[in-house]
Amino acid sequence: MKKSPLKVIVTITLIVVALLVLLVVLVNRDSESFGREFDEAPSTEGQPIYGDSDAPVTVVEFGDYKCPGCKAWDETIFPQLEADYIDNGDVQFSYVNILFHGEESRLASLAAEAVYVQNPDAYWDFHHALFDDQPENQQATWVTNDKIEEIADGVEGIDTEALMEDIEEALAEDVENNPLMDELVIDDNLRNQYEVESTPTIMVNNVKIEDDDTFDYEVIQAAIDEALGE
Repeated sequence: MKKSPLKVIVTITLIVVALLVLLVVLVNRDSESFGREFDEAPSTEGQPIYGDSDAPVTVVEFGDYKCPGCKAWDETIFPQLEADYIDNGDVQFSYVNILFHGEESRLASLAAEAVYVQNPDAYWDFHHALFDDQPENQQATWVTNDKIEEIADGVEGIDTEALMEDIEEALAEDVENNPLMDELVIDDNLRNQYEVESTPTIMVNNVKIEDDDTFDYEVIQAAIDEALGE
């Protein structure tokens, strides 16, 4: 018995729809598995950039110098990222200050911003030195003016006296009147825009990696490879 033309059309239509749905799922499956996708990547304008500024993929860390997890990420994940993607020009890396730990977070971030303004070439050495100096026990105050001065003295290319003066000036003035404070406001706006609730938070272009995968280098690697079209 022949099927009616209407049934044939309906069957073909259902098959086409099913294939389209399957195609959409296959296309989006990998990117969705990495984390939440935003309309655009965080702006890195005016932010410190490590690597080739023309690199096709941007990795952004939302971090806090007082955060033990950020120290661990800097010591374990960052070196792999540097060796596999930054050194060959595939990835540019940027860091956004998050102030989840109060005044010490603010002082460390101000110091880093002041170093960046004074000598961008010294910024990343100072950045890593801050994490390297972070103690295991942070119950006592760690980030102080004396500590900042001590770390800066150990980094080549920093005028420590000028740095401390810049920090003192920033802390003495209103947010609206100091460019260093303005940078922290920009960073906080990015935190709000991308709904950052923990540190470190990692974004690969416009995809925010799931918190559970922050320390899973294979996930970060897969997200980068997908962004590179590999």
